[in-house]
Amino acid sequence: MSEKTTARVDEAGHVYVVEADGERLIGQYADVTPEEALAFFERKFNDTNSALVLLEQRAKRGAPASEISESSKKIAEQIEARNGIGNYAALQERLDKLVASLSELSEAEKEKNAAAVEASRLARVAIVEQIEALASTDPAKIQWKTTTAKVDELFAAWQAAQKSGPRLSKTESNELWKRFRDARQKLDQHRRAFFAELDSKNKGAKSAKEELIAKAEALLSQGSNGVAAYRGLLDQWKLAPRAGKKIDDALWTRFKAAGDALYAAKKEQDEVEDASFAGNLEVKLAILLEAEALLEATDRVDARNKLNALQKKWDAAGKVPRAQLKPTEERMRKVEQAVRKLEDNHWNASNPEKQARSEGLAGQLEEKIEKLETELATAKAAKDTKKTKELEEAIATQKEWLAVLK
Repeated sequence: MSEKTTARVDEAGHVYVVEADGERLIGQYADVTPEEALAFFERKFNDTNSALVLLEQRAKRGAPASEISESSKKIAEQIEARNGIGNYAALQERLDKLVASLSELSEAEKEKNAAAVEASRLARVAIVEQIEALASTDPAKIQWKTTTAKVDELFAAWQAAQKSGPRLSKTESNELWKRFRDARQKLDQHRRAFFAELDSKNKGAKSAKEELIAKAEALLSQGSNGVAAYRGLLDQWKLAPRAGKKIDDALWTRFKAAGDALYAAKKEQDEVEDASFAGNLEVKLAILLEAEALLEATDRVDARNKLNALQKKWDAAGKVPRAQLKPTEERMRKVEQAVRKLEDNHWNASNPEKQARSEGLAGQLEEKIEKLETELATAKAAKDTKKTKELEEAIATQKEWLAVLK
């Protein structure tokens, strides 16, 4: 019971509170002790007090002013009834103070709501600007898989803002939605046009490559003889337009299968031919043993005559297995190059025109050396170390050139 409130209970269980103008009946609680009756009506006061405390706390936490106002009316009714034991005047004073603060709370709430609405508006403007930026991109440069996913993401963000965000004015909301919708429709038009064109190209590419496949498969009846024609078709395949990846991969599998069959037939034929050339290889290996003896030859005429005879035998021996073609040919080339070098050396040594040029140049070098040696003697006599070194180096160079000519 409040310290400022006095109460009593009569024999019938009526409970009175003593006020300045006398006693006031607040209720009856029969068949209990006076203490229990007083405690009951004190709890009624405490209930009202607790409701007011909770309302004060909600106001401090920023609950909407309209909700605080509505709840305060119910508490005001309880205070007005004063059907409990306690200091209702103090409760009324606190309630009046709370109600007086509602205008301030309402203003703060309006500012908070306005800020939330502005934040929501800016968020939606950002969504609209992003999709408009996508819509303004050159359709030829758009990566449609990525862009379509982004548009779906922006639409989901728009729906979330509409559903859970603060409401914008109808005019502003409609204007932003119209911008969003127009941008999305523009992107959708570009996407449909892109894939329609792509589909057309794919059909053309597919048709062209199916024609090449038909030609390749027709070559199968020719066996290994169809390989050359298949290579021509392969060149055309590389120049043909690409279809979609899955389509192109499937077409290539069919085209390659025809090529694999042709090359398998050629490999089989080559193996048969190589087996038949085994004897030719033995003959050419024997010829090579004779020919390689010419690598140490010094008589150019004799070497040429022997090589010519061996080359006739070489040509008459015929083909060798493909795996041995390169190494055997390279060994014969080395012999041919050695004989040719003997002939070139003889020509260089006996060429009259070249000899004349060499002799003339040699004479000039000898005169140059003689002149430099005279200058060297003078430099040494004058003890000109620097000049002496330069002349010695020049004489050495001239003598090297002279040695080459001789």
